[in-house]
Amino acid sequence: MPQPKYRKIAVLGYRSVGKSSLTIQFVEGQFVDSYDPTIENTFNKMVSVNGQDFNLQLVDTAGQDEYSIFPQSHSMDIHGYVLVYSVTSMKSFEVVQVLHDKLLDMVGKIQVIKPEEGKKLADSWGAAFMESSAKENQTAVEVFKRIILEMEKVDGNAPSEEKKCAVM
Repeated sequence: MPQPKYRKIAVLGYRSVGKSSLTIQFVEGQFVDSYDPTIENTFNKMVSVNGQDFNLQLVDTAGQDEYSIFPQSHSMDIHGYVLVYSVTSMKSFEVVQVLHDKLLDMVGKIQVIKPEEGKKLADSWGAAFMESSAKENQTAVEVFKRIILEMEKVDGNAPSEEKKCAVM
């Protein structure tokens, strides 16, 4: 059995959009609907995707806005990003667009996938779009499995033009 691969994933988005709820649903399999602003939390989880074990470190970040200084720690040694917005908050939708641009500025060109406003935005980035609810374990799990697969493409374990960073 191959060694587990270490992957660090940052979960980014506007405040109170469900970043922590989504992350906790994935890690612990439970929905947390109370809102307690996050400073920054780190979670670890072992998962298996396509027969490969992954040791994930998930960085659940504090909410950002369009004026936030993007911490350098959110770009150092990060293998992939999950950008989260709320379907009931246009502001959060605008903020993920700004965050995406900041990521591009910081880490260079980003490897994205190709799979209605949210889908249109993802399509405009060439990024994957998945509708997920932190209330539903399966969709929360699928978000993180998908980003792992995208990171694997970046690492050359699936067809890809060049090594880049993955964003969802």
